[in-house]
Amino acid sequence: MTTILDPSPVFRPDMEGCDPNFRNFEVCNQNSEETNSHTDQVRNTYQLMHTHQTVDFVRRKMEHWCKLDHAQLTMLECLEELNNLVDESDPDVDVPNIYHAFQTAESVREKHPDKDWLHLTGLIHDAGKIMAIWGEPQWCVVGDTFPTGCQPAESVVFRHSTFQDNPDMKDPKFNTKLGMYEENCGLDKVLMSWGHDEYMYHVLKGNNTKLPEEALYVIRFHSFYPWHGSGDYDYLCNNKDREMLAWVKEFNKFDLYSKADDLPDIEALKPYYQGLIDKYIPGKLRW
Repeated sequence: MTTILDPSPVFRPDMEGCDPNFRNFEVCNQNSEETNSHTDQVRNTYQLMHTHQTVDFVRRKMEHWCKLDHAQLTMLECLEELNNLVDESDPDVDVPNIYHAFQTAESVREKHPDKDWLHLTGLIHDAGKIMAIWGEPQWCVVGDTFPTGCQPAESVVFRHSTFQDNPDMKDPKFNTKLGMYEENCGLDKVLMSWGHDEYMYHVLKGNNTKLPEEALYVIRFHSFYPWHGSGDYDYLCNNKDREMLAWVKEFNKFDLYSKADDLPDIEALKPYYQGLIDKYIPGKLRW
C-alpha cells in the first residue's frame, strides 16, 4: 500500500470548542523515540514545503495540473483510488483516506440533513490527494496552505524556522506583508501554495460542476488554517471572502473531528452518494 504523510492534523491551532485530544501540540514535547521521529518527519515536510513553494513553483504546478489531462475517472473511481492512501502522520486515523471521506460526509449529513451539496463536499474534499498517488511529493499535496507572493503570517506552521531558504523571501517584490497583492484584493486573486485543495477546486471548475459557490470555497480553502483557524490574512480578503468564511469554518468541524472508531459501511452508503454525484458532478471527469 502506498502511504502519504499528511502533517497538517498535528501542527494546527486548536479550534474553539473542539476536542483537545485532536491535533495535540504537546507531541512536540514528548521524548519517545517514536514521537521524536514523527515530529522530525512532520517538520521536514514543512521545511520542504516552505522552501520550495514559491510564486514560480506554484505557477508551474498550475500549468502542469490544471490542463486536466492526467486521467479520466468518475468521482467514485477517484475515491476508490484513495483506498491506497493512508495519512501516516495523522494521529487520529490509520485507515485508508476513503474512510475519512465517508466519515466526514456522514457527519455533515447528520448535522445538516437538508444540505445535500455539503454532504457531497464532505465526501470529495480530499480527493485532490490523488496527486500523491500519481507521483507528487507529499509537501506539495498535503498540509496547511498559505499565500505565496507575500510574507507568511505569524500563524503559518513553523513560520520562523522553515522559510529561510525560500528565494521569494529574499525578493522585495514578495517579502513584505502585501507582497505582490493589493489590500483587500480578494482571495480569488491570491496565488495559494499548491496542494490538493487548489487542484480539486480546478478539477471541479474545469468539469463544470453544479456545486454551489459555498462548496467551491470549502474545497479550495479548507486547508488554509492561518485564515479560517487563526484569523490571519484578512487584509487580502474582500467582503465575499468574509461571507464565505462562515461556511469554511463550519465545514472544518466535520473535517477534523469526524474520525470515529466505528468505520462507515461504504458499500451501504454508496447509492446515496452516487445520487449526489449524478446530480452535481456526473460521469467521467477530467483530472
